[in-house]
Amino acid sequence: MNVEIITIGDELLIGQVIDTNSAWMGQHLGEEGFRVIWRTTVGDVEEDMLEAFNRAMQRADIVLITGGIGPTNDDITKKTLCKYFGCGMHFSDEVFDNIQRIFNRSNRKMNELTRNQALVPDNCTIIQNRVGTAPCTWFERDNRILVSMPGVPSEMKWLMSNEITPRLKTRFNQNLFIRHQTCWVAGFTESALAIKLTDFEKQLPSFIKLAYLPQPGLIRLRLSAYTENEEEAIVSISEQREKLHAILAGNILVEEDKAIEVQIGDILRDKQLHMGTAESCTGGHIAGMITSVAGSSDYFVGGIISYSNEVKHRILGVSEESLSTYGAVSKEVVEQMVVGATRVLGCDCAVATSGIAGPGGGTEAKPVGTVWIAAKLKEKVVSECFHFGTIRDQNIQRASNTALLMLLKVLEEE
Repeated sequence: MNVEIITIGDELLIGQVIDTNSAWMGQHLGEEGFRVIWRTTVGDVEEDMLEAFNRAMQRADIVLITGGIGPTNDDITKKTLCKYFGCGMHFSDEVFDNIQRIFNRSNRKMNELTRNQALVPDNCTIIQNRVGTAPCTWFERDNRILVSMPGVPSEMKWLMSNEITPRLKTRFNQNLFIRHQTCWVAGFTESALAIKLTDFEKQLPSFIKLAYLPQPGLIRLRLSAYTENEEEAIVSISEQREKLHAILAGNILVEEDKAIEVQIGDILRDKQLHMGTAESCTGGHIAGMITSVAGSSDYFVGGIISYSNEVKHRILGVSEESLSTYGAVSKEVVEQMVVGATRVLGCDCAVATSGIAGPGGGTEAKPVGTVWIAAKLKEKVVSECFHFGTIRDQNIQRASNTALLMLLKVLEEE
């Protein structure tokens, strides 16, 4: 079954809010055997929404909508769906009871706008939202399904997992098996990797696709099999994975579809180790990546943003002689930074960065993009100099990714 996801809201179009709903839904639906073919984002404009609904209902078997069903005047999805399906609205006592239950549970007083969320379209199936006040609506036309859900990620996820996906699987009796194999690759640009894998891609079976998912300093390669034969999907993906290994040798770092910070967290927790950071040019970005993972307090103790030489010396114990002789961007300084971090923070391992993120500050000897990175685990310290480029944001991201990769390698070698 082909699926189209429609996300609604001006805030998505202007970049004020990042659309995480589509990403989660795409991954979730793939795991359940549904194939997302289109993703559309549309603003809070009735004409544009009607056009998007009509186009989606012509080309997809299932249309999943999030957003625009809240209590305020700019939430017009429900009204627009009524116009699209040619129906009116009625007050649902069942929905109202659910809203009251949620308000009573949090000891809040309901207002008229919230009460109006119990107004629902006439010709749809109402699915109760047990974690929010806006109900989910399920429409059917010409053997196609359109489902409208709240845009709040936690509410959408609950509805998808507990209500929508089970109903869709029952309705369509899905027999498409989708299997993914992801690996993280370093040492290539996207175009260089594509050239390297030209012959490999040509020999792929028609039901297997290869996707390149680049980020600064790293590329995620994803093999995806779409077939009605589960064993065929599993065997074929395994065969292609072995071929990739033979071609890319040591450039494959990890074979899990997990962010590096998640992989590091899993290892630290498993080995009962604690880590910290000492960051100069990355300005706390590495610590931010680590602490973005739920449960990171189990293994992350803290970070020091030692942007100035004074902080490097006074807090981390970097010698003034090293700073004056070699400069802040040097092997000597970054190694003293990482040692100081483990001492001051009382942790087992750490990473440290010192470099020139840009766009200014470079010299002939140390141009913009020069970054020294060190990683330490217990008594072992490794460091390396990198030359990333001239774009500040990319330099920070690449330095952060590279630092975590260095730590990951040290952890795996222990």
